Amino acid sequence: MPRVQTRFTERFGVEVPVVGAPMAGATGGALAGAVSAAGGLGMIGIGPGADPGWVREQVALAAASGKPYGGGLLAWSVPDQPGVLDTLLQGADGRAPAMVSVSYGDYAPYVRVIKDAGVAVATQVGTVADALAAEQAGVDVLVARGGEGGGHGRNLVATLPLLQAVLSRVEMPVLAAGGVGTARGLAAVLAAGAAGAWVGTAFLTSRESLTADVVAARLAEVDETGTEYGTVFDIASGLGWPPEFGGRAVRNAFFETWEGRETELAGNRGAMEQFQAARGELDLSRMSLYAGQGVGLLDERRRPAAEVVAELAGAAELLRQAADLVR
Repeated sequence: MPRVQTRFTERFGVEVPVVGAPMAGATGGALAGAVSAAGGLGMIGIGPGADPGWVREQVALAAASGKPYGGGLLAWSVPDQPGVLDTLLQGADGRAPAMVSVSYGDYAPYVRVIKDAGVAVATQVGTVADALAAEQAGVDVLVARGGEGGGHGRNLVATLPLLQAVLSRVEMPVLAAGGVGTARGLAAVLAAGAAGAWVGTAFLTSRESLTADVVAARLAEVDETGTEYGTVFDIASGLGWPPEFGGRAVRNAFFETWEGRETELAGNRGAMEQFQAARGELDLSRMSLYAGQGVGLLDERRRPAAEVVAELAGAAELLRQAADLVR
């Protein structure tokens, strides 16, 4: 099978230009390691509740593949997680992460810390202004995340127009995020000039993910129209998400009840407590299921992550076929 070589694959020593997005609550060390072992770059999703002990365990799992791996942090929560960034940068068994992403909030203070540890820095951007600011801050890799992407980010520009605009303004490698879930999607963004894709939703239901079976089954039922962008779940969580970065998740009864009533929700302790209890109870009508519009590509199978990576790698053959169209 042909392979695609890009600035990203060459720099990080991976075979497939795919990053397994660091989805907090879904992407632990097992999934990150599986993506890396299959030829991509797996990333551990480090959410606001993570502590150094948990990070150390997940890093050990990811590093066990012997392949490059990474981790993703939320800039706004790092100050409240002493030791987490240091633990991530220490790595395991002499293997430090190849890349650390820091997004959502003031990430600039961490760029030099990470680079001084010999690790590349990535950040997600949702506008050209975001991209230029990241370039000025010294970031190594940009993730151009369109509004159709799952989880958090801006909802101002879709992936393809954002990717084109960012590529026209910066020189560093740019990964496309949002809506890329198959070889066709990867081929499309590579043909447009991306150095690879940042893929999350396609890995949500993989065997190695932290996603519960009942959640995976629900995700397989949702079509491409079944997600919604907003701040309802963030407000209900009480975690302190910056309001400019909402999230795209599966629409459910809780979201529909409080959409448009976010200010009221912020003062309703009972509703917030119900939401916060829902994850432990696996109450799908009240808990947040973050996923992008690519959720419609999922089916009921809990495939190994390696199978997902192999499918994405089919982009190389599609690009070869497309080249034959040029005369």
